[in-house]
Amino acid sequence: MLEIKSLSASTVSGKAIIKQLDLTVKPGEIHAIMGPNGSGKSTLSNVIAGHPDYEVKQGQLFYQGQDLLDMPPEQRAINGLFLSFQYPVSLPGVSMMSFLQAVVNEQRKKRDEALVDAIDLITMAEMACEQVGLPKTFLNRSLNQEFSGGEKKRAELLQMLLLQPKLAILDETDSGLDIDALRMVGDVVNRMRSESRSFVVVTHYHRILEHIKPDYVHVMVDGKITKSGDQSLAIKLEQDGYHWVK
Repeated sequence: MLEIKSLSASTVSGKAIIKQLDLTVKPGEIHAIMGPNGSGKSTLSNVIAGHPDYEVKQGQLFYQGQDLLDMPPEQRAINGLFLSFQYPVSLPGVSMMSFLQAVVNEQRKKRDEALVDAIDLITMAEMACEQVGLPKTFLNRSLNQEFSGGEKKRAELLQMLLLQPKLAILDETDSGLDIDALRMVGDVVNRMRSESRSFVVVTHYHRILEHIKPDYVHVMVDGKITKSGDQSLAIKLEQDGYHWVK
């Protein structure tokens, strides 16, 4: 699903962040990436998605055997790559429903699939609202404008439910969420989990991994994956911190 070979990336201003990183994610797998602040976790997520604030200096990045570095961000999304942002931006004047209709049908059009009519899409969106714990009236609000932190994260998951990506990257989706919301995130991911869909979950804490059972846990330090293991590694990090892997 995703293969990263000797990847090095920096900000457009030239600050090196990702340094010779390797990672392989197979179809159906869930990989958790943990690490201290400033280790490069969010930068890695943005590089995979094609964020223009970062430049790949070296290495290879493949998604389903295709070279991601040759694809603009919108093509990556059309091909089934999804990023749940750590800090989602607001779009004043663009309702949640209008945004969803635009992105869902844009993807379908580019894939030569049948478009979803407005009534069916509203039904789908209302069902997704129920799954992520948002009222249906939420669909009439401007996207992310005056949303709480938790509401922004739920709105991102709602988008993921409608877009049904093949590779979903959740960048600290658990930050600022209470216990019930964490359980909801786990329920959504577990419901979507399949042999043909993969997840990369970026997090600081083990608590989200109590609900999402990862196949692998990786530790990032200074732009590299320095240690990998199973869920017991996340538990050890929770207990002992990161000093022993630095």
